[in-house]
Amino acid sequence: MKILQRLSRPFVVFVERFYPDPFVFVIILTFLSFGLVFAFTDTSALEAVEFWGNGLGDLLGFMGALSITLITAHALAHTDAVGKMLKALARIPKTEVQAYVMVVLISGVSNLLAWSLGLVVGAIIAREVAIQGDKKNLNIHYPLLVASAYAGFVIWHMGYSGSSALFMATESEAAKFGEAVIPVTETIFTSWNMILAGITLLAIAVVCPLLRPSKEETIRIKADTLERARFSEETFSENHPKTLGDYLDNNRWLIIALGALVAGYVAIWFWEEGFKLSLNIVNWTFLAAGMLLARSPKHYLELVGNASKLVGPILLQFPFYAGLMGLFKGSGLAAMVSGGFAQVATANTLSFWAFLSAGIVNMFVPSGGGQWAVQGPIFLDAAEKLGTDKSLIVMGISYGDQWTNMIQPFWTIPLLAIAGLDMRKIMGYTFVVLVITFFTLGGGLLVLGSGG
Repeated sequence: MKILQRLSRPFVVFVERFYPDPFVFVIILTFLSFGLVFAFTDTSALEAVEFWGNGLGDLLGFMGALSITLITAHALAHTDAVGKMLKALARIPKTEVQAYVMVVLISGVSNLLAWSLGLVVGAIIAREVAIQGDKKNLNIHYPLLVASAYAGFVIWHMGYSGSSALFMATESEAAKFGEAVIPVTETIFTSWNMILAGITLLAIAVVCPLLRPSKEETIRIKADTLERARFSEETFSENHPKTLGDYLDNNRWLIIALGALVAGYVAIWFWEEGFKLSLNIVNWTFLAAGMLLARSPKHYLELVGNASKLVGPILLQFPFYAGLMGLFKGSGLAAMVSGGFAQVATANTLSFWAFLSAGIVNMFVPSGGGQWAVQGPIFLDAAEKLGTDKSLIVMGISYGDQWTNMIQPFWTIPLLAIAGLDMRKIMGYTFVVLVITFFTLGGGLLVLGSGG
């Protein structure tokens, strides 16, 4: 345990002293990206600004879908039924080690269902476990507990909402690459992907408790402080109906009927299309579940309103990352990075190099869909020439995208808004998770590529 504590210490100190706010992070990345483009390509300043500016709006449509994903997942996680379940689970841990393990496992499983649900549920379960831990007088380090919740995000792209796999499972999207559809049964829902996700999650569950600091350095948050934060989220203005309008606003059967209608459409989709996923179907699944569990139309609207507060910072920053994608793509720098890795690869190692390449690009383009649009064609073409299984390429890029989220602060925004913590308090620990998951994810791809 002391070895891992010493390993994490430099990362914790580095992040606390030097890591900027996520918005400042993207500003710095923007000017760094311009410098890289000027250094490694023959792009002029005028062309670079045009590539960047033209890219600012490229992901506006995706931003809408992303917002719905986050809002519906947040609303679902704050329904009464889900809230009661998470509070019950939070009472299970009897020791500090069990507390960290519980948070990792629940966050990881939730992220496999959807990244948005994982970030929200991870934050809630971390907070609830901390409340119960304080009442039991457990010495729980709250920043590490929240870091454990974010660590579960490192397997999101292996699950139900994995962008790259969903794009290639959609005929219109696959056609853009001149490729045949690759169904999710050959990517997300393969035994090898699920086994790797399980191994990775178990490795994190073992490592996170070993990173806990000494009793003197532990930061405990009082239960009443966290309960006040929870109460502000759960406040719901439900009054006794006085008029027909009030009655309709607070009528549960109306929201259940609408939720059932959406759920019926999702059921028909799967009946007619088979187990074929798309980003829209993921969104409608969580929309239906949230409405079915809400108390009334008014209640669901308030849940959505609370969720909307988390979306603003993400929507502000996303166009700038889209601009970086436009700059990297237009200048050819993205192709240079991906192509360089593809050139040194063999048929057995191509998916591993796709993983490393995606990890680098994800620091500048933290969008699974946007990243796939930039890197997918290059590695699919290389797979065609080398005879590599294209399903491995899809998942290799997916693994790389999720991997460096552990040191990319953009996606901490919704989780930390709920947990009530600063990003600098957790990311030193997730640096260690980055190191550990390099071996589970990258090593797994090498084994699979060699036919193991």
